[in-house]
Amino acid sequence: MKRKIKEFTTVDLYKNRSLVRWSIILISVIIGVGSIFYTTNLATELKAREQGLIKLYADALEYAVNNNADENLSFNWQIIENNNSIPVIVTDGYNEPINHKNIDFREGADEEEQARVLKKELALMKATYDPIPITLLNTDGSIYDVNFIYYRNSYLLTSLEYYPYVQLSVILIFGLLAFLAFNHSKIAEQNRVWVGLAKETAHQLGTPLSSLMAWVEYLKNSPMADENKEVIEELGKDIYKLEMITARFSNIGSIPVIKDENVIEAIEETVNYLRPRISRKVEMQVHSDTRELTAKMNKPLFDWVIENICKNAVDAMKGVGKIDIYIIKESEQFVIVDVTDNGKGIAKNKLKQVFQPGYTTKTRGWGLGLTLVKRIIENYHNGRIFVKSSDPGVATTFRIILRG
Repeated sequence: MKRKIKEFTTVDLYKNRSLVRWSIILISVIIGVGSIFYTTNLATELKAREQGLIKLYADALEYAVNNNADENLSFNWQIIENNNSIPVIVTDGYNEPINHKNIDFREGADEEEQARVLKKELALMKATYDPIPITLLNTDGSIYDVNFIYYRNSYLLTSLEYYPYVQLSVILIFGLLAFLAFNHSKIAEQNRVWVGLAKETAHQLGTPLSSLMAWVEYLKNSPMADENKEVIEELGKDIYKLEMITARFSNIGSIPVIKDENVIEAIEETVNYLRPRISRKVEMQVHSDTRELTAKMNKPLFDWVIENICKNAVDAMKGVGKIDIYIIKESEQFVIVDVTDNGKGIAKNKLKQVFQPGYTTKTRGWGLGLTLVKRIIENYHNGRIFVKSSDPGVATTFRIILRG
């Protein structure tokens, strides 16, 4: 028995996510239904009590009116005066108000405004309860007139009737917040796992990278260095690229350092690396009126952005076409980078979806490339990225706006 209790109290919340979710919902429903049931019964009892009080009020008023000289008159007036909560309007036989009690008027209201308030209250009272008649008698006991008492629930009873629904709303909101907090903690835990995995991956890459760098240095000093100069240079570029990727992984979860960098040089470096590693039938060119353009960026992350967009463009062109990158100084504050390809383009109804996680036109792929691109530019660089234009079968232009 103790073992079962221990197993229940040490349940893994993440593995039993569905159980926790339904438990929260069930507890909220039980508390809500119980609260409504209890408060409804309480309101019913209070309503019956108020109806009894108003009947007593009516009897006391009738007795007081018909027995002006009676010795018990003061007691009846005491009953009448003690009604300080239930709104009451006394009317004549023609339903014209002749007296009232516990009706709220605006401070400084004149007689005309008071009459409007009484008329509105009387309509509400008629819709709530049937009136209680007061029979007025002559001295010989014959009936000479009938007045009516109209009333409605007190403020306390009205509040009590609405209270369970307010309480249920609070409970539901609490349940929703608890559910969202649980989901958030789950996502935070997953993020910590991914960050840890990324950092461990970066750490594991360090050893083979060091070994590769040593082998490149060996090849540079070998007798075959001149014959394999181009190969050695490309190997060096690949190792540098791996170092950058390792740096990206190791910096996941950290705030990237943003500083002034030469935009032309950063983009040309990425393009020069990509040229021999993509289809030879794709031409890549960088255009700018000046080479002295700087913008605030994190170079390794921005390199990732350009690489992702260009690789997507190569896929869209099926390995045949042209990519033009235009760098424009828009103003003292902004630098614009337009990446244009002559691929298959993007349909208009898909333009807003391309940056969403999971969107991809490839048979294989996670659909996270452009999502990461948008996050890097907008969250880390405080810039903007969007599809400037796209004509299916003609060309597509992605525009990046960086702060100068």
